[in-house]
Amino acid sequence: MKFFQKEIVLKPYSRGFHLITDKVLNAILEIQQINIGQLHVFIKHTSASLTINENADATVREDFESHINYMVPENQPYYKHTFEGADDMPAHIKASLMGSSIQIPITDGKLNLGIWQGIYLCEHRNNASKRKIVVTVFGL
Repeated sequence: MKFFQKEIVLKPYSRGFHLITDKVLNAILEIQQINIGQLHVFIKHTSASLTINENADATVREDFESHINYMVPENQPYYKHTFEGADDMPAHIKASLMGSSIQIPITDGKLNLGIWQGIYLCEHRNNASKRKIVVTVFGL
């Protein structure tokens, strides 16, 4: 069994859903050494998240942002954690709903994603900083 792990620092992204599949793959070329295994990606933040979804039509990412903002609105009177801004507590809730990690099968040195699937960074803050993700590849 082989294991490889790297921490990637992503540039600040605007609020929304962003494809980062290529950034992940370019950071861990050792994936090509795995015939059968897994890619695990973990984000080290509580106000951003990761998910897998459509990689072809950018309007899918726009609709994700619109809908999650509808589901988790800002400026709710019951929020107590507000000292970092109106987007902070909603960002924590969104990150918990979306998740902090993803796992993808590796087959013959490549991600075994569906043809229209890609890895999203879900940025939930208005003025985000750099984001750190840990990428782990393991298998035979």
